[in-house]
Amino acid sequence: MNKFYFSFFLFFLASITIAQTGTVRGFVFDEQGGEPVIFTNVYLDGTNYGSSTDVNGYYMISKVKPGNYTLVVSSIGYSEHREDIVIKNNDLLNIKIILKAGAIEMDELTISAETQEKQTRVKMSVTSVSQKEIQLLPSVGGTPDIAQYMQVIPGVVFTGDQGGQLFIRGGSPVQNKVTLDGMTIMQPFHSIGLFSVFDTDVMKNADIYTGGFGAQYGGRVSSVIDITTRDGNQKEHTGVVGVSTFGAKLALEGPLKKAKNNDDGAITYLISAKTSYLDQSSQIFYPYVNDGDGLPFDYTDLYGKISFGSANGTKFNLNGFSFNDRVVFNDFSELNWSNWGAGGNFVLVPATSAVLLEGHFNYSNYNIELTEESTDPRSSEISNFSLALDMKYFLGKNEMKYGFDISGLSTNFSYFNAFGLENSQTSNTTDVSAYALYQFLLAKEKVVIDAGFRFIYYSSINYISPEPRLGVKYNITPLFRLKASAGLYSQNLVATNSDRDVVNLFYGFVTSPESIPSSIVNEDGTTRDIEYSIQKAGHLIAGFEYDINENLNINVEGYFKNYNELINANRFKIYDINTQGVPEYLKTDYLVETGTVMGVDFILKYTDKVNFLWVVYSYGKSDRWDGIQEYNPVYDRRHNVNVVASRKFGSTKTWEVNVRWNFGSGFPFTQTAGFYQGQNFAGGINTNITTSNSQALSYILSGLNNGRLPTYHRMDVGVKKTFEFKKSSRLVVDVSVTNVYDRQNVFYVDRFTSEVVYQLPILPALGINYYF
Repeated sequence: MNKFYFSFFLFFLASITIAQTGTVRGFVFDEQGGEPVIFTNVYLDGTNYGSSTDVNGYYMISKVKPGNYTLVVSSIGYSEHREDIVIKNNDLLNIKIILKAGAIEMDELTISAETQEKQTRVKMSVTSVSQKEIQLLPSVGGTPDIAQYMQVIPGVVFTGDQGGQLFIRGGSPVQNKVTLDGMTIMQPFHSIGLFSVFDTDVMKNADIYTGGFGAQYGGRVSSVIDITTRDGNQKEHTGVVGVSTFGAKLALEGPLKKAKNNDDGAITYLISAKTSYLDQSSQIFYPYVNDGDGLPFDYTDLYGKISFGSANGTKFNLNGFSFNDRVVFNDFSELNWSNWGAGGNFVLVPATSAVLLEGHFNYSNYNIELTEESTDPRSSEISNFSLALDMKYFLGKNEMKYGFDISGLSTNFSYFNAFGLENSQTSNTTDVSAYALYQFLLAKEKVVIDAGFRFIYYSSINYISPEPRLGVKYNITPLFRLKASAGLYSQNLVATNSDRDVVNLFYGFVTSPESIPSSIVNEDGTTRDIEYSIQKAGHLIAGFEYDINENLNINVEGYFKNYNELINANRFKIYDINTQGVPEYLKTDYLVETGTVMGVDFILKYTDKVNFLWVVYSYGKSDRWDGIQEYNPVYDRRHNVNVVASRKFGSTKTWEVNVRWNFGSGFPFTQTAGFYQGQNFAGGINTNITTSNSQALSYILSGLNNGRLPTYHRMDVGVKKTFEFKKSSRLVVDVSVTNVYDRQNVFYVDRFTSEVVYQLPILPALGINYYF
């Protein structure tokens, strides 16, 4: 075995050192603002040597035979860049490319970066989103937001306009990892559910993985949302100010130090602030909502970033955020949460090495509190620090990536259940992870392999989780491709609300909960010991991509997720943990459950110069077993359809109309079987219930989630007009109507009064944004 490893090492070393080849690398920037140009083509004319830029604008073309070449960069909206270069043996060329705005249109590119990436990357269950895609949807409240775009992504289920959460392919919100420039965001969406904490105008890109994500990501068992922001403008001070019927915003950016020439670096700033005054404006514009009380939602989001860039592309960013949310219901219930953090990230380009280094460090804090008249306050706080280093190296069209990260969590949680029993825990944990990922092509580039492995060490419970990941793509033709992926995943972060709750705005966290059962009864009656408080899942996904033509393509994926350990809040608990002689499931704070999710996602996408069409159908089925019974969680929506259409028109294409229609089958819910008069049993077992003072009315529940709410459907329409002034100045007027035909979609039913609470009614809105 040792001889095998030694021979493999010699072969690998020879493949990257003995071959007489050279490498050309660098960054591609926009001339006007100095921003990296991402996901664009870079190739050597007349050859098969080529690459595409990443999210930093970085490209590398390696293993190039010595000779004279023409380096070509082509990107939509820019003039083609051509530059003669000479490659020598063992040469490492660093070439910085500045693209000028031009007239290259989409149909003039014979090979797009997107097409090339489809053929050379597995790209399983991932949607890449930029500002452009988000703005194709009708802007709810006159403001485009990634929260609205997330709702049309295949496999994503949204449970409500007011206090709704996003559930991705059967995973609950705590199982979705959301990062902003490497910083973990514990609460990415506001209580109203239609808006996120992120400002669309400062976003550069968002990669949304609904399953099967690679070894570079860990610590979650369902999905990953990886968001990056732009660097500030290097040339001039610019910004945007906006107002709408829902809120207002301001974003500013510009140079603190301008680059004197292409061989000089720059320092820039980027700041963003947005706030909602919906709790006040809704009483004026929407007096018909909530009997004239309006919508009780209020939030403020702040983000700032300073970027230090060098001439060769090396850069260092310092960033920070503060997100706050408040909602008051009927003057007897108030929820407040805040999420703040600060940190830095960097991209390092060593002068004499072909390895690209990336990393981040940060600290964040999340605090939430719910106060109600009739119950004790609930509170939860979580602090997080993270340190990571990633290294990337290209071997021709193959790519190797490896790295490590250290993450620390400190949680403090306090809660009283309906029986007055306290559930509280303070914990500290540190997780250490390391991974390696190798993406390579075989069989004349018809087969793409994405093989990776990740180790996570959970120090608080002394547990190591080995997690292999594998993705495969087979290019049957350049237009038709088969793909599949599989992987194991784990996490020790647990939400303190239950997956059985339809509406629960209080979202607290604990790590490695202590009060869990020592075993679980399987569905076949056998018993399995629970050794560690870790949630585990396995993903299996398979599908195909078909480019019907250059404008129209379809993508189909079937998936299966096996949750062999899930930790959920225990709604059966009626005894203190120290009570003797009662089953564990009646006294532990949490239950260990198992579950499966299976489904299929279908996407049809059409795009050209003026039209965009996005049709999504998703089928999903989620089953859970809690050791006693099988049930479907409240987000088990079997059928979900989204249709998004957009068209630009007018002689200068400055008018745009957007339409979105959503249909979803009904969510499961637990029906009320009956009522009874509650008793306080002040006299213990000798209490005479016929003469004692009774308490408030209580209810009896039928089978868990055996009922189904009515179907959901809604149409949103938006019209935008852009007024161009001088070179960098424009005014965008956005008129939108949410729930055009005023569909009464059921949110939930009050158990005592049987009153039906509906989702948002028809909401017309106006938004005005001035860019300067």
